[in-house]
Amino acid sequence: MVSEHSDAQDGETAALALKILVAGGFGVGKTTLVGAVSEIRPLRTEELLSEAGQLVDDTDGVDQKVTTTVAMDFGRITIRSGLSLYLFGTPGQDRFWFLWDELSQGALGAVVLADTRRLEDCFPAVDYFEHRHIPFVVAVNCFTGARTYGAQDVSRALDLDRGTPVVLCDARDRDSGKEVLIRLVEYAGRMHTARLLDSVG
Repeated sequence: MVSEHSDAQDGETAALALKILVAGGFGVGKTTLVGAVSEIRPLRTEELLSEAGQLVDDTDGVDQKVTTTVAMDFGRITIRSGLSLYLFGTPGQDRFWFLWDELSQGALGAVVLADTRRLEDCFPAVDYFEHRHIPFVVAVNCFTGARTYGAQDVSRALDLDRGTPVVLCDARDRDSGKEVLIRLVEYAGRMHTARLLDSVG
């Protein structure tokens, strides 16, 4: 968790900045979500897909995709006065997963983006955060033309731990993305409070 503190002088309040990861499979909309909600020009590390990459990058279902994130995306959004979120979008392909451990250091929680047409692609991200006890929400990116499933259907299909939130969203829409982030912050706050109480109980 990243934090920034200012002296409470002249009516200033302490500022808090929280680190959030945005993860999920290849082509699910991570870069789009970070770009849609960021109030600063997002940092992107995208490269064009190459013929060599066709052997390892499964573009089935995302035929129009021509670039891929090779390191991370970065953006920032202010949720309210004194609370900002720093967003780190992770690369989706297996060969870049070594970056996840570095990116997850100090994270409050994560958003796992899911595409119901390729739901199995988000299993690695779900497993990663569950095994490391990092709070996360699953955000189903509702693509045009894709069959719509309810939150409970997705939760069962992913075999999520009880209480893990599943929300429907449009990664292109700022307000929709912001609602996902607010839901994550609320959920992660409850999880961290519960763990703290358990540790002193």
